[in-house]
Amino acid sequence: MAMVGLFWISEESVYVGSPPAADGHGVRLTAEGLEAVGPDGLRAWTWTDLSSAAVEAAPLRGTPGRRLGMALDALLTAASGLGNEPPEMSLRLETADGVEEVPVYSAAAGGYGPEELALSQILLARFVAGTADPLTLSAWGRQNSGQGTPKPRMREALLRVWAET
Repeated sequence: MAMVGLFWISEESVYVGSPPAADGHGVRLTAEGLEAVGPDGLRAWTWTDLSSAAVEAAPLRGTPGRRLGMALDALLTAASGLGNEPPEMSLRLETADGVEEVPVYSAAAGGYGPEELALSQILLARFVAGTADPLTLSAWGRQNSGQGTPKPRMREALLRVWAET
């Protein structure tokens, strides 16, 4: 499994943010659309159902306030003994019926780089437009199985190729 931008990629699946968490939240991308799992069960949208999809509140890497917040979270977690949940983001979906907000967890412990985030949003928009296919990411996941998450420059390069293809 590997993280590339806002996407968590395995040999079989592509997720926005992290794969489903212990609480069940998760959004899987398929060739047909999005599948969101949450407390209300499974909800699904086809790509043609969507007029847009974008991730909001994604943590940015290197932001001074973010570093301080992470340090405080770590301190409070250690003091309380409670588990540290990854930062929550929101996947904003626009359909003919209105706007849906779907919670997803960040897969990037230190946040996302600005370029990686921007390229991920472009790729997500291309999925909605039907000009890119999440199966391309799954194929990459199968070819790179066991190699883990690439370095930031490689992630940006992959996203650039996927967003422009």
